[in-house]
Amino acid sequence: MSRDIQSEIDQHVKAHKVVLFMKGNKVWPQCGFSATVIEILNHLGAEYETHNVLADPELRAGIKIYSEWPTIPQLYIDGEFMGGCDIAKQMFQNGELKTALEEVGALNG
Repeated sequence: MSRDIQSEIDQHVKAHKVVLFMKGNKVWPQCGFSATVIEILNHLGAEYETHNVLADPELRAGIKIYSEWPTIPQLYIDGEFMGGCDIAKQMFQNGELKTALEEVGALNG
């Protein structure tokens, strides 16, 4: 039986309010862009899940197809693709990211 990576990704995205597909994990991001998004989410006090694309080549290729976005990290909120590092930074700076996280109940406190 072959693996249906698109279905797996879809399940991850829909199962959690906030999901970050990244290089590394929350504790040990393995690229600067992933580290930046982790720093932003932690600063806001967000509850989120991560998936390490470096540990799974099929996931790494599949997430780019799923989102039609060529780079990692990729941030999803409430099942919707938000974007990568630059978009997350912009949303953080203009307050949109905090609002989006509040709307889905993904902020601690």
